[in-house]
Amino acid sequence: MRTSIVLFALVGAVIAQEPAPRYEFKKDHDPDGIGKFYLGREIAQVMGWQAAGWLDRPEREKEEHCSKLLKALDIQPGTVVADVGAGSGFYTFPMAESAGEKGKVLAVEIQDEMLDIIRAKMKARQVKNIDCVLGTGTDPKLPKAGVDLILLVDVYHEFSHPYEMTVAMVDALKVGGRIVFVEYRMEDPKVPIKLVHKMTERQVLKEMAGFPLKHVQTVGTLPWQHIIILEKVAAKPEPPKDRP
Repeated sequence: MRTSIVLFALVGAVIAQEPAPRYEFKKDHDPDGIGKFYLGREIAQVMGWQAAGWLDRPEREKEEHCSKLLKALDIQPGTVVADVGAGSGFYTFPMAESAGEKGKVLAVEIQDEMLDIIRAKMKARQVKNIDCVLGTGTDPKLPKAGVDLILLVDVYHEFSHPYEMTVAMVDALKVGGRIVFVEYRMEDPKVPIKLVHKMTERQVLKEMAGFPLKHVQTVGTLPWQHIIILEKVAAKPEPPKDRP
């Protein structure tokens, strides 16, 4: 009897030490979400390449003041930018112009059809400083410590594996590099976007906690979206181990 109690206690201790699952799954969820939750937030369905025309709509500047976002990014010549979730390249091309011949934009997508749209535009416009990168749901396929700026426009909330993607993106940033989240403000019920496609500033910062990132500022110049800017800081060195 005593042996059984000891074994039960040991099994209980092992179970207690197992980490909680990173993601939750719920049958009852928003129809525009995938039923998968991360830190209390439901992950949204991915917008398919068939809707690429909506990204290039003529009224987008009027609705979203896109030029103000580009100004806030302050991309200098020679900058290496990763446009993660580049879509049809709406922001890719003006950023490539700002980066100049010595700079580069890595247009990252998980849908090769979107990259085909960008490739066609590159050919038509004779743009040479854009590289198309086919990523995965867990890895944007970026060079380690090789990127100055990562831009995420209305896409992070659709990542099927946000933790794994953040690990990879932070790994790709140079120390001092910036990661910029542009997300529709959930704090504002007047923003005409479906609920799971919005994020609060607080939720973004919650999901970035624990990574070697510091919140630099949140720019509020856009009518519908946050511009949340974080900077990569040097990881704290591990304390020296005691010699035997």
